[in-house]
Amino acid sequence: MAGFGTSKILIQFRPLTCAAATATATACHSGRLVPHPPDLIKWVRGEGGFVHQAVRIAPSADSCGLGLLTSQDIPKGSDLITLPHNIPLRFSSLESENVDAVDPVLANLAGQVPEELWAMRLGLKLLQERATIGSFWWPYISNLPETYSVPIFFLGEDIKNLQYAPLLYQDLLLLLVNKRCRFLLDFENYVKRVMGNLKPDDHPFRGQDVDASSLGWAMSAVSSRAFRLHGKKLVDGTHVDVPMMLPLIDMCNHSFNPNSRIVQEQDTGSTKMLVKVVAETEIKQDHNLLLNYGCLNNDFFLLDYGFVIPSNPYDSIELKYDGALLDAASMAAGVVSPNFSSPAPWQQQILSQLNLDGEAADLKVSLGGSEFVEGRLLAALRVLLASDGEAVQKQDLGTLKSLAAEAPLGISNEVAALRTVIALCVIALGHFPTKIMEDEALLKQGVSGSTELAIQFRIQKKSVIIDVMRSLTSRVKRLLSKEEISAQG
Repeated sequence: MAGFGTSKILIQFRPLTCAAATATATACHSGRLVPHPPDLIKWVRGEGGFVHQAVRIAPSADSCGLGLLTSQDIPKGSDLITLPHNIPLRFSSLESENVDAVDPVLANLAGQVPEELWAMRLGLKLLQERATIGSFWWPYISNLPETYSVPIFFLGEDIKNLQYAPLLYQDLLLLLVNKRCRFLLDFENYVKRVMGNLKPDDHPFRGQDVDASSLGWAMSAVSSRAFRLHGKKLVDGTHVDVPMMLPLIDMCNHSFNPNSRIVQEQDTGSTKMLVKVVAETEIKQDHNLLLNYGCLNNDFFLLDYGFVIPSNPYDSIELKYDGALLDAASMAAGVVSPNFSSPAPWQQQILSQLNLDGEAADLKVSLGGSEFVEGRLLAALRVLLASDGEAVQKQDLGTLKSLAAEAPLGISNEVAALRTVIALCVIALGHFPTKIMEDEALLKQGVSGSTELAIQFRIQKKSVIIDVMRSLTSRVKRLLSKEEISAQG
């Protein structure tokens, strides 16, 4: 299912429509809703917030778009930004998070949004404030990007350009993109039906048309910028998890090695919370303020944030556990008579324990990330390539699932298991219609922003597979060398 592409521009005082990035645009989205928005730092300070004198908004030094840069060195532990309770944008602006206090029509619409698409709920509030002339948050909203480079706005050709290998369990990214697009189209129809029965004074969007494009803009703005922080404190001492948009703070860029962190503190003499950004390390002059958005794979970085992380240590690919495919991979690796398609009863029992066999089996396994080989897949390979059931039964499942447990069933078994994974990687790479060198050549020719992102995404997925192959090949060589030394002496 293709993304929404461009849509008609509504002739309204403050239109809510969002068009996709143009074909000539880059993968960055530095253009803002209005050409000359209010000074965001001045607004935060004027509403009782704090911004360090050395923090400024500027084109990011390390990535495209705008970011927060330092004009001088800032010591570790310094407060960088403080937002009082009134500045964050929540679905409910009350401390109680009482949804009953929200516009009842908006609350009804939010009730139709599934929990997994929580960003759309806050997005409805964002659209309402965007449509409201004189909104308290207009200085913030006017600084938001006009367009977002997330896949729900990709044209059909760029959806195809993602080119995920067909043998994968499911193309996670395309599955999520299609799901969001279907929801937005269905939700558009629901919103139009509800809005059509309202009096003008009851219309939460001030009489403006709300379509899938504007809903997608709002959901993308929230998913790429909101933080889930503590809200109301419950009786048991825990807090309600509340999505919030944090003006200015949300301009901090991402890094797995951040120099800043978000903290929540109780305001002196008040029960309300302050949201702060504090320097985690010393920050040098002309450096970005960096937060860790989370240990995510590139599917979610592209889906929610509109960018791809090169050499992402948390990136992975998902495969379907399939006996016939593993038989083919094992034979390609030189394993004699593999029996993945017809395991012995004792092997099948262990597969059931790994949830890889049976009616409710979860056949999705992954390569890459911190594990390199998902533990369930590794254990299955070790078990199904073993002939001594008693030796296998002596090992606990945790050991069999661990790559750190080197050769628990012997070196020959381990080499066969790792070579099977390597062959599986070769098969997966062969199913991509392009090679990395061809992708890199396309990027050098100059392509649209969304095409560039799609190509970068598939390059990184191929790189994950290649990194797994290199790591396991090195491990096989080390095992064979150890076996040779052991045989000699």
